[in-house]
Amino acid sequence: MTASTTHVWRLLKWGRILARHGALRGIERDPNTPAPVRRLARIARLGARVPEVPRYADAFQAIGPAAIKLGQTLATRPDLVGEDAAHDLLRLQDQLSPVPYATIEAAMLASFGKPLETLFSRIEPIPVGAASIAQVHRAVTTDGRQVAVKVLRPGVEDDFARAIDTYSWAAAQLEALSPEAMRLRPRLTIETFKRWTLRELNFRREAASASELAEGMTAEPDFVIPAIDWARSTNKVMTIEWIDGIKLSDRPALVAAGYDLPGLANTLVRAFLRQAIADGFFHADMHQGNLFALPGNRIAAIDFGIMGRIDRRARVWLAEILYGLITGNYKRVAEIHFEAGYVPAYHDVAEFATALRAVGEPMRGLPVKDMSIGMMLDSLFSITRDFDMVTQPHLLLLQKTMVMVEGVATSLNPDINLWEAAEPFVRDWIRGELGPEAMIADRLIADFQTLTRLPELVRRIEAHYPAPGGAPPTMPLREIEVIRIGGGWRYMAVALATALTSVGATWLLLR
Repeated sequence: MTASTTHVWRLLKWGRILARHGALRGIERDPNTPAPVRRLARIARLGARVPEVPRYADAFQAIGPAAIKLGQTLATRPDLVGEDAAHDLLRLQDQLSPVPYATIEAAMLASFGKPLETLFSRIEPIPVGAASIAQVHRAVTTDGRQVAVKVLRPGVEDDFARAIDTYSWAAAQLEALSPEAMRLRPRLTIETFKRWTLRELNFRREAASASELAEGMTAEPDFVIPAIDWARSTNKVMTIEWIDGIKLSDRPALVAAGYDLPGLANTLVRAFLRQAIADGFFHADMHQGNLFALPGNRIAAIDFGIMGRIDRRARVWLAEILYGLITGNYKRVAEIHFEAGYVPAYHDVAEFATALRAVGEPMRGLPVKDMSIGMMLDSLFSITRDFDMVTQPHLLLLQKTMVMVEGVATSLNPDINLWEAAEPFVRDWIRGELGPEAMIADRLIADFQTLTRLPELVRRIEAHYPAPGGAPPTMPLREIEVIRIGGGWRYMAVALATALTSVGATWLLLR
């Protein structure tokens, strides 16, 4: 078990790294930052040569893989962190310092357990991308196919384990500070993040996720999932179909190639809704570095390490919430929050609906660029506090992905209205899942399944109550209480014999 002093030391070191790279400068200058926090930020940079331009990506990279994941999410939200910070954080998506090829080659050889020449005719030693947990090399298989080979960075598992251990410790300290911190459930949140990470570090799981997602996205032909080469994939190496496209982060190249950027944005939003609402299985790491534009205004996705799942009941709630916000039906949105247990029952539904209206109405009909996202988030946080709403860790991946998708869609089309883009899909899905036709179909299916189970039910009843045999039924016997004396059946037999003797003697006297 790691000592508390070790955790404190790591946190202080991470704060120092952020300060040295100028990443805390905005906190220092923000008038809304509490004075003690500003003082800590100034102390953290004492004696350091802070660059004039903050180097956010370098700071997150120096802290480690877990921090890089956070930086990748922030890179999609220039409206929250600023254009300069978001542009710098884009380097975290696939422009990290690569591991020497000799190290990668040794890792591949150890993972495959056979010479690489039997699997690939050529592997390019210079990686085409280096991300937080892996790097990717272009290769040609022995049968002549162009593929991408993703290799786990050696030692990354230990780095993640140490960081998450400290995150958990810090979360426990935070929960102990106040009831408000406990309401946010930071420990459960970090534990959820830990499970995401463990899945992401297993490339066979990632390959299976890509295969499952490809099956679900057949209804969206403009959203492409590359094929997995199972024969050349292990727990630490994954081989996947090569994708030739332009990254969605390269807007000038997209414009020069003549892509329909608003069309790409709508395709992305629709694909996400298809995954999250219709299928309940979604790509949870859809930042610009993982998305490519293909000829025909299609989009291809890569990196399937983090995937999210939502059960049907939660998806129905989610769809109704989105549709209620789109149409301004705040009463229904409030009712769903109470039905789902997101808001404690002792609060008033009408009051909650009014609070939602105060947040939603100013935003309806506006493109994202005209929305005050910071003000909206502040209002939403106030609602969660006023109505005692606790954090829902099972929805964190969905919330994170929605933030990413919104950021990418906005970078493609600043004038996009996400409500309008989502409305047709959500309306049609609700009609298909909750309309009268769907209710009748669900009832017919349930009744038919019940009928098919009747024969088995009859067989189980017969097994429990078999038909009588050739002997006549036994006569009913009066129930008699049995007493156990002295804890042994030997004494019970003596007592029974004594009782029978007494009954016989009494009968003889009466004659």
